[in-house]
Amino acid sequence: QVQLVESGGGLVQAGGSLRLSCTASGISVINAMAWYRQAPGKQRELVAALTSGGDKTNYVDSVKGRFTISRGNAKNTVFLQMNSLKPEDTGVYYCNSPSRLYSWGQGTQVTVSA
Repeated sequence: QVQLVESGGGLVQAGGSLRLSCTASGISVINAMAWYRQAPGKQRELVAALTSGGDKTNYVDSVKGRFTISRGNAKNTVFLQMNSLKPEDTGVYYCNSPSRLYSWGQGTQVTVSA
């Protein structure tokens, strides 16, 4: 059974940076992966995606130019570098495979203060 564990969140001032990490246990290689965000009172949305080959990325318009998704040297890890953070980036961040949709992890809380 695949388990997803996210980490790296925290409280940061607007304009700051955070780097989120995702590790999948129970699998040695992650295929296409994505980061999702659930803001307070809103539905979970996909914010960044990485193809299985790691050669293509997609971002929601609101994070383009500020967030970067990447794969770790270990094939079961993926990162999200978040720069120039804004208060509207606040939420719980999750990783998952858009195609496989494993059981969701607990996520990692990101809070951006104005």
